[in-house]
Amino acid sequence: MIRRAEECKIEYREHMRDGDGTVKLTGFINDPSELCGKGRMFSRITLEPGCSIGFHIHENDSELFYFLTGTGEYSDNGEICTVKAGDVTICPAGTGHSIANKGDETLELIAVIVYA
Repeated sequence: MIRRAEECKIEYREHMRDGDGTVKLTGFINDPSELCGKGRMFSRITLEPGCSIGFHIHENDSELFYFLTGTGEYSDNGEICTVKAGDVTICPAGTGHSIANKGDETLELIAVIVYA
């Protein structure tokens, strides 16, 4: 199966997880069943300067980010770290994270949520 770029659903979320601004999500799957019961999200996330996804805990799943462009301020379970293109973050079940674009460039990342 091939899903063309123009077939991917785009969604905008304001104040995602109590973050700042509007986050753009480009979904690569139409339904979690496409991940064979192993997860629920496979998306490109775009954060313009000043935008963020607020801190939240992953209870029964884990989230992985792969950073494509820009730099961000990532909370790794409360520890603030700078992340940049090429970096990978893993938020295991039972821990929390957030991401903020404090720079001048667009921050783009791939996000995957898998079940614990």
